[in-house]
Amino acid sequence: MNLSKRLSCLAEMVTAGSRLADVGTDHGYVPLCLYRQGKIPAAIAMDINRGPLERAQEHIREAGVEAYIETRLSDGLAALQPGEADTVLIAGMGGNLTKRILAEGKEVLETVKELVLQPQSEIWKVRRWLRENGWKIVCENIVYDEGKYYPMFRAVRGCPESYSRRELLYGKSGLQLSPDVMAEFLRKRLEHARKIQEGLPRKTEGEEEPRIQKRREELLEEIRFLEQSLPEYEIEYRAGNGTV
Repeated sequence: MNLSKRLSCLAEMVTAGSRLADVGTDHGYVPLCLYRQGKIPAAIAMDINRGPLERAQEHIREAGVEAYIETRLSDGLAALQPGEADTVLIAGMGGNLTKRILAEGKEVLETVKELVLQPQSEIWKVRRWLRENGWKIVCENIVYDEGKYYPMFRAVRGCPESYSRRELLYGKSGLQLSPDVMAEFLRKRLEHARKIQEGLPRKTEGEEEPRIQKRREELLEEIRFLEQSLPEYEIEYRAGNGTV
């Protein structure tokens, strides 16, 4: 079984020896791959939809590992009991949904040691939730896979660090495992934001429409944050390659 780049990077973030709870497991590829590698002793593959869960069940049966990978129909962490998992993986969902799953599962998360998360959008909301609820991000990664960038991170229980608004959006450069890919991502975001800025109606002497004014201010802030963040990741990449 060959995992995609995205799933491979997520699998690498799981600590060896952990019992895994994979939320939104889809085909069950990550727990299957990790178990076959001998990296995890057991897993619970969960999904809110019967269709994906049935596909995961089929793959697990074909691999002959039903005794080690269990499937459960579950809305988020609802079907997980305290003490059943060391690692919770939530990937491929929007930031708001990821945050809701974490918030609604706070009781079961008390016995979880680490979170591996890959929000598809509004990542800053997930970073903020972790900081406000006693979780510390210890490493980040980003992968370019099939035309898209996928940021992801691993968090453990601990004293959370403070984050600026810019760091909530783009992370802390010192935690990034792939600063070259992150720099590439930021450069493209910066180019895109500048193009949108150029396409906005030019200011006139009259009062600007509030909607356009708000969008102009948002873009100015985004461009400023991108311009501040990009050099940090470029420096991290050069330092990692011995060119600084």
